[in-house]
Amino acid sequence: MATWKLLLLQDSASPLMEQLSFFHDHTLLILVMITILVGQMMAGLFFNKLTHRYLLEGQTIELIWTILPAITLIFIALPSLRLIYILDETNNPAITIKTIGHQWYWSYEYSDFKNIEFDSYMIPIQEMSSFNFRLLDVDNRMVVPFLSQIRMLVSAADVIHSWTVPSLGVKIDATPGRLNQVSFTPTRTSILYGQCSEICGANHSFMPIVTETISPKYFIKWISKMIQA
Repeated sequence: MATWKLLLLQDSASPLMEQLSFFHDHTLLILVMITILVGQMMAGLFFNKLTHRYLLEGQTIELIWTILPAITLIFIALPSLRLIYILDETNNPAITIKTIGHQWYWSYEYSDFKNIEFDSYMIPIQEMSSFNFRLLDVDNRMVVPFLSQIRMLVSAADVIHSWTVPSLGVKIDATPGRLNQVSFTPTRTSILYGQCSEICGANHSFMPIVTETISPKYFIKWISKMIQA
């Protein structure tokens, strides 16, 4: 059972990831149906001994196997185009956070508040606590309120990085000299893990991302504490 779980997507923590999971299941069902149909037809061709010496053409069957794939592609393309539009849409974000990728750590700036910026480094193995995840936990987590739309402005200081949190359905390149934008809405309190998904150098595997989603009430307390610090 544990092996099968490795083939599945992570549990969703945002509406975007839910939609991506639904699209994945929708497309997988279509692929399974096609595989079964083609497999049955191939098995029929291999194991029957029927021949037709004078068969020259079959316009009807050719028409069918041209139209059916086109209809199938439409059933995949329409939800896909809808998802692309939803993933790009940003409407009245509650908070804007700027993240900058460095070799090999992330820095965060809360642009809506005064003097709140910090670096986020991976916790070395020798400094880990019993509850930390190896190669995934960081010293300073990015904290956001749940049930609020968060806008991320992503860039890089040196080479191309990629800010990725699978449970949120977010993956966006951090490119030097360019500001990319993505938004998400966490639906529950949680600690979500991600990693840089661009091969950015020798320590590429050692710049994880940790997003902690908390209630708006506790987020206000956290912001107040950070401003005072």
